[in-house]
Amino acid sequence: MMVRLVCLLIGYCFGLMQTAYLYGKIIHVDIRKVGSGNAGTTNMLRSMGAKAGLITMAGDVSKCIIAILVTWLIFRHSYPELFPLLKIWTAAGVVIGHDFPFYMNFKGGKGIACTAGMIIAFGDWRWIVIGIILFFGLFFLTHYVSICSISLSLEFGLGIVIGSAVGLYDMTPARLTEMCVLTWCIVALNIFQHRTNIGRLVHQCERKTYLSHKKNEAVEAERKKEGGN
Repeated sequence: MMVRLVCLLIGYCFGLMQTAYLYGKIIHVDIRKVGSGNAGTTNMLRSMGAKAGLITMAGDVSKCIIAILVTWLIFRHSYPELFPLLKIWTAAGVVIGHDFPFYMNFKGGKGIACTAGMIIAFGDWRWIVIGIILFFGLFFLTHYVSICSISLSLEFGLGIVIGSAVGLYDMTPARLTEMCVLTWCIVALNIFQHRTNIGRLVHQCERKTYLSHKKNEAVEAERKKEGGN
């Protein structure tokens, strides 16, 4: 159990590196005080433009990949048979650290870019390809990032269950079950973090997001004109 806690701690430390917050400081903007106030890719894209959004996404994806790489460097010889599971424990720590950074009063992002990093670092090309197609396909079809984000999380959760069932990961049944349960805990946290978005989707007042900063500004102006939240 100790190795799992170490992986969780490694992940949490990397998760604390809030790209949106740190990049915002560089350009003299507190991301917590603009747009939705969320320290994540979507708010940076809407509020600061595509460049800021891309930098934020790259940073948050990379920190999960790097955290898992650190875990591999530390435990690759001592626990090689556990590594698929240890990847998920590390990723769980990253998502928790990203969502609940102690130095930001436990108010960070929603963990989706970190989840994307987990999918990439897990290394199964099937779920990577499906995830890319699913996320960007839904984005250009609906422009609702919340739908894309929840769908990406569900896709990986289902992928881990299917992969475990068909023998893609060489671990004991108990460890496969543990990996599936932990993955779905991450999925559940991601969905919980989007609870307000889900409510807006149900009431058909969720805000759409575009790659164009001018388009996002126009959408925000129209929303304020109509008295939206």
